[in-house]
Amino acid sequence: MAHMHRLGFSPLGRNERTRYGEIDLIAFDGQTLVFAEVKTRRVNTQRQNIRPDQQPLVWLRPRQRARLRRLAAAWLRDEKHIRPSAHTIRFDAIGVILDTKDRLISIDHIEGAW
Repeated sequence: MAHMHRLGFSPLGRNERTRYGEIDLIAFDGQTLVFAEVKTRRVNTQRQNIRPDQQPLVWLRPRQRARLRRLAAAWLRDEKHIRPSAHTIRFDAIGVILDTKDRLISIDHIEGAW
């Protein structure tokens, strides 16, 4: 969440439930409404030794992308949520790598991932 704050976004929801599943992160900056899929991996190594198969976004599949679009549509239809007036809706992918002590090693943020 701190990463999105640094980019100028305010959180609207984290682990938001819809009747179809859960949205990891919803944020808004006054113009853009972002629905984000967050993938986290914990590794028992230093940053320079992270293997390609340990990159969290490698495991993001087309089915998950379609699922996030369905979840966003359900969230926007739900009248219990405050829906900001956004000029743009964007779907992002955020990959986070932590060490075994939950210290941040890296963040890979793809804006408009799909």
